[in-house]
Order: sequence, then C-alpha cells, then structure tokens
Amino acid sequence: MFQNKPQDKCRLFGYRLMRPCILFSRSFCNMNSAIHHLFLAFVILLSIPAYSLAENRNQFLTNDPKKPWHIVADEIDYDKKAGYYIGKGNVIITKEDKKLTADFIRFDQKTMKVYATGHVIMTAGEDTLTGTRMEMNLEAETGTIYNGTIFIKENHFYIKGDKIQKIGKDSYAVDKASITTCDSDKPAWKITGRNLKVTIEGYGFVKHAALWAKKVPILYTPFLFFPAKLKRQSGLLPPRIGYSERKGAEYDQPFYWAINESSDATFYLHSMKRRGENLGLEYRYVLDESSKGTLMFDFLNDKEVDDGTPDSTENWGYEDDDVLRPNSNRYWFRMKHDQSMPFDISLKLDIDIVSDQDYLHEFKGGYTGFDKTDKYFNETFDRDLDEYDDPVRLNRLNLSRSWSSYSLNAEARWYDDVITRRQGDKDTTLQKLPFIEFNASKQRLLNTSSYFDLDSEYTYFFRKDGTKGHRVDVHPRLYLPIRYKNYFTFEPSLGVRETAWRINEDEDTSTENDWKLHRELYDVALDLSTELFHIYHINGKDIDKIRHSIRPQIVYDYIPDDPDLSLYPNFEEEIDRVKKKNLVTYSIINTFTSKSKKHTVERDKYQKIKYNEPNYIYREFCRFKLEQSYDINEAKEGNPENWANKEEKRPFSPIYGELELAPGNYFSMQADAKWCLYEKNFLSHNVAANISDKRGDKIFVEHRYTKNSSKSIYTDFLLKISDRLSTYSSYERNIYDRKTMKSSFGFLYNAQCWSIELGYTHEEDDRKYTFMIHLHGLGGFGSSIEGYHM
Repeated sequence: MFQNKPQDKCRLFGYRLMRPCILFSRSFCNMNSAIHHLFLAFVILLSIPAYSLAENRNQFLTNDPKKPWHIVADEIDYDKKAGYYIGKGNVIITKEDKKLTADFIRFDQKTMKVYATGHVIMTAGEDTLTGTRMEMNLEAETGTIYNGTIFIKENHFYIKGDKIQKIGKDSYAVDKASITTCDSDKPAWKITGRNLKVTIEGYGFVKHAALWAKKVPILYTPFLFFPAKLKRQSGLLPPRIGYSERKGAEYDQPFYWAINESSDATFYLHSMKRRGENLGLEYRYVLDESSKGTLMFDFLNDKEVDDGTPDSTENWGYEDDDVLRPNSNRYWFRMKHDQSMPFDISLKLDIDIVSDQDYLHEFKGGYTGFDKTDKYFNETFDRDLDEYDDPVRLNRLNLSRSWSSYSLNAEARWYDDVITRRQGDKDTTLQKLPFIEFNASKQRLLNTSSYFDLDSEYTYFFRKDGTKGHRVDVHPRLYLPIRYKNYFTFEPSLGVRETAWRINEDEDTSTENDWKLHRELYDVALDLSTELFHIYHINGKDIDKIRHSIRPQIVYDYIPDDPDLSLYPNFEEEIDRVKKKNLVTYSIINTFTSKSKKHTVERDKYQKIKYNEPNYIYREFCRFKLEQSYDINEAKEGNPENWANKEEKRPFSPIYGELELAPGNYFSMQADAKWCLYEKNFLSHNVAANISDKRGDKIFVEHRYTKNSSKSIYTDFLLKISDRLSTYSSYERNIYDRKTMKSSFGFLYNAQCWSIELGYTHEEDDRKYTFMIHLHGLGGFGSSIEGYHM
C-alpha cells in the first residue's frame, strides 16, 4: 500500500518483505567492515525461502470438497475394497487451476490421500512443484515431497530440498534446503541450510546457512531465526553503511512500524562519527481513495559548525555559499497532503521548513535526503520541492474547484526565507495571504460567433517588514474569429483590465495611512494565420503517407502607454507594472506527420488467420519553428538605456529557432537557438540528441550555450559489447568555467541469475570506486571506496 523508500526494492512474490532482503550503500569504511556487513547482509538474505513457501502455501494443496478432482491416465483401475483409484501412464489429476501429473498415482477419494511417483509435477497457476515422489493428504494439507523443487515464476525462484514436508496447515520443514534463481542444475549461486522449519504468520529457524558461488562456500552462519509474515510487519530494514571526509564513518538504520492497514511509519537512526546522530521520522497515511499524506522530519545536533573561523569554513562550509552556519541544532520538516472535500473541492497542503541554507547541501543523498524525498513527492503527489540550493522555501495551502469551463483556486502562500529568518534581519519577503483566482477558459459567448475568456484574482500581500496591501485584478477578453473559406483565419480580440490596490505602508496596519489606487487598461491583439499542406503518398512497409504542413502566423499586440505607471505599487511587475506594447510577431511552423498502418490479426473458430481492418497511427516526427518580433515603439523612440550607443535603435528581436526531430524509435533530437541581427552572433543555442539501437546501445549528447553566461556539455553512453557484457560512461563539463563537473565509466556483466558491476566516478572533489554484485531475485550487495579532496 505504501511506498516506503528503503523497501521499494524489497518486494518478493507480489507482497512486501519487511526484513529478508538487503540493500547496501555502495560505500564501506574498510575491508574488515565490508566483510562484517556482507555477513549481516547474507544473514538477512537467508530469510527468503520462508517467504517463498509462504506465498504459495495454499496454491498446491487447497481443497474445496464441493468440487471433484478429475483423473485421466493411459490406464485407470478402481479398487472397490480399498476405495482408491490407481492411474498408470501419463496420469493427470486436475481441479480448477491445479494439475498433478506423474507416471503412477494412487488416489483415495474418501481420505483425500494421494501417492504419486515418477516425474511428479504439480502446478498451481504459473507456479510448479516437482519431485520424484509425493505423499499428500489433500484434506489435512500435510505430506511429503521427495527430491522436490518449488518454482515461483513471479520472482523466478527455485526452492529445493531432498525432503520437503508440510507438517501442518501453515508449517513446513525441509531437511536439506537450497534456494536460487538460476535455471541450471549447477547454479552459479545458491543459499543452502539444514533443518529448515517455518510457520507462516509465525517464525522460522534454519541451521548451518551458507552462500555458495558455484561449488565454493562464500559466507556461513551457524543458525538463523527469522519472522515469516505475509502481512506488513514491523521490524528492522536494510541499513546503509558508508564513509566520507565530512561525516566520517556512517551507519543509517531504518526501523519500520506497520501501524494499521491505512498507515505506517519508518524511523531512522543515521549515526555519523564526525557529526553525531541524525534522527528521522517518515509517517504515511491513506484516508480514502483520494485523500492521503506523508510527513517527514529529521533532527541533528551537529558536532561541527561554520562560525567564520578559517578551519570551520573550509571544512564545514560550501564554496558557493558565503553565509555562515553557526547553529548546531539542524532540522528539516516537510509534508504533503491531499484531501477530498465536499462539493468536489480539493485541498492540497505543502510544508517545507529547513533549519539552515546548508542542510540540503549536506544531506542531498541517503534514505531521508533531498533527492529521495523530492522523487517520492513527485511520484506520490505530483508536486516537487524547491531546489536544494534555494534558501527560500514555499509553504502553501490550496483549495480548488474545477468545472468544464471554469476554475476557482484559493491559496495561502508563505515563502520561508531561511537566511533572513536565521539572521534576524528585516524580513521583506512577499507573502500571499491569501491568493484567490477565478478563471474562465476560452468559450463561445451565448449563441453568437464571438468567444471570451477571463483571468481574475484577488491577493493580499503581506510582509513582516515593509509595504502591505490588497490587489484586485480582472481581465476579460473578447474574441471575434473570422475564417475566409479555407484561405486564412483572422482573429481580432480586445481585452479590458481593471486593477485596484489598497496599500498600507505603516507597520501598525492603521487605515489612516492607507491609500487607494485603481487603473483601467485595454489591450488589442490581431491574429492572422493560415495553413498550407501537402500529402505525400509513400505506400511503404511501415509508412503509408506523410503530411507536410506550413503554418505562417502574424500577431499584433498593442497596450497603450500609462503615464501613471510609476505611481502604482510594485508587488509583482507582470501585473502591477504593465508596460506599453506595440509589437508585431511573425512566425512560421513546419510540421511533418506520418500515417502508418497497424494490422491486427486474430484466428477464427477454425484457427485460420483473419486480418482485421488496419488501425492507423499518426506521429508528428518533425517540427521546425522560426519566430521574430518587431517593436514599433523601439523603432520610433529607441531605448538608449539598454545600449552603449544611445543613438542605436534595435526594433528587431533576436531570431528564435526551434527544432524537434524523431524520425524513428532509435533517434530523437531537440534544438533551439537565438540569433542577434545586430551583433551577428548567437545569443544562445542548445542541442540534445538521443541515439539507440535494437541491441540496447545508447548515447545521449547535450550542449548548452548562453552568451557571457554559460557553456556546458553532457554525454551519457552505454555500449553492449555482448549479450551479457556492457560498458557505460558519462561526462559533464562546464566549459565556461573550465570545470569538469562529473565523469564516470564502468562495466556491467549480466548473467541469467546474477550480475556484477565495476565502476569509477569522479564528481568535483569526490572520487568513488564501485564494486557491486547483484543476485537476481535477492538484491545486491557490494562496496565502494570514496576519496575526497578538500
């Protein structure tokens, strides 16, 4: 039900495992520590056979007395005196989705006892139980399978034992047990144990558990005691172990608490030798189908501070941050909540409060770090957090209601300026308490040929220190579209804007110091466009036709000059300072759309192939746009404040170009650029391309450039050397600052039931060497060594 981060990869047979699988950080303090924790990882991994049996405890042997078993064989005899059936040769016993096959079966219908021998195979759904011999009481659900193997298809698990006993309704015993996900009779890896005993919804015990690589034992533990619960269960989750210069040796241990069916929590103890213990809490709840929430809180009493002394700033500060962090009490509280309200109203709550501007730098990774939290909120609530390096954090409460053509939003927004709050300076951060907007989408006006839309809002702007005030803004627009046959479309529109303010500059909010303003504006837009197209008949194997469309467009926007512009308050420039406009924008858009046939095939009652009418798939595989504007006001008056040469006028905007290209499944490209006519140079250009093939080879390249600001390149590469061996690399460089941001490369060998990864990553002042082994179906474990250059 809940997506607990540390448990996301700990799923087996369709339900959640609370303890038995291991996820290790790719960082270990030293080799002795690595061996110790690999041993702990292995101990937890050994718990999995109990769950494998648990999931299928009733699939093989459940019995509904109202429904009979059916027997088919080459030869069937019935012993009236003994009261049992004997089947010989290709014997098949079936009941619902269960099937038992063997060379020989003796079945007592009265006692529900069955004896089978010779190529015994029993299936239930997609899972299979095989053995050389089986004795089972189908009613009591007890019996023995000799030289048996249970195959669980969902996770591709094989559980083997020379003698698998079902000793009770929910209890099993295996004399010599082994588990693997390898198909071979000689598996690349397996886990073995003696005298395995397990009770479903209870506990299990196994002696002499060992992990093997081929015929070589790797790890051993003399005994293992473990829970065998099917339902969500409270308990310890896999830890993360690591080392870094800033934090020293790390151990992060989560504890999961299954509170009830609709809520759970995870507690975290993140112990850092150099910094102290970071305590964390994550609480999740579901109220109904559309109401849910998650809150998270972390607290650290930090042993180190950045108080401005050279050593503290060098070791515990950040290069791009000149603000000190003298506080030792550090915390981060974040929460998101969705609530369904009466009358189809939706409520959304977002809270994000952090102790200092460095906290999210410091704890960007990890179980409760920024990256995992932001990803979780995005996936669960479709809302993300402000960037980790943004010291102003948004908190809001939103109420919304939507209709087919209208929408209403009421929201309280509080921007928490972390630096200002900590330093106790005057807080001029602008808050919206509340912000209410009512909008109407473009729609027909009654039964006329005209259309209209509406943007309206009310906001109360609040500052702890500084000007406060109310603002009402209403902006309806009327459209009169005219289409002349199939030649062109002309759409004039007129907007009328009414804005009113009530401003209070006095901190005591006395109405005697209030002053009121209002403004009336109109704006005009003329939109002229047409579309030319041609259809090319390809009649190819994959593509039937291609449609090429050319859409030229001219838009004229006019807003008159407001001589009182400087008198208005400036809470938000977009609305409060609407500047004059006299602008012509012209553009041309080329699009190419393919039409492909997709035949569906089915068989008639005589199993003959029948081709249905083809379905058509339309795909826009190329889009190219060019756009430029001409500023009439600039041409008449110029703008001497913007140019070194005060006599120069620049009415033409940079030419903007945009290209999107995806001709097939294995290539795509996006590019955009701005070209200045006056400087005869690019102001910016960006390009990104993806190339792949059927083998799985991939390459991604991105180059970005902004004049006098930034220039960077990023590449990501994956090469399939063979079906099993791959190599990968990535490279990111800030060309403008001449810095390599990140470089990495590695190898991945992927066999049928295991994989191994070797990798190296250099990220600014951080180096990491990775060695990772992944046993398919169980998870991965390994180590990495990190080096930091301060």
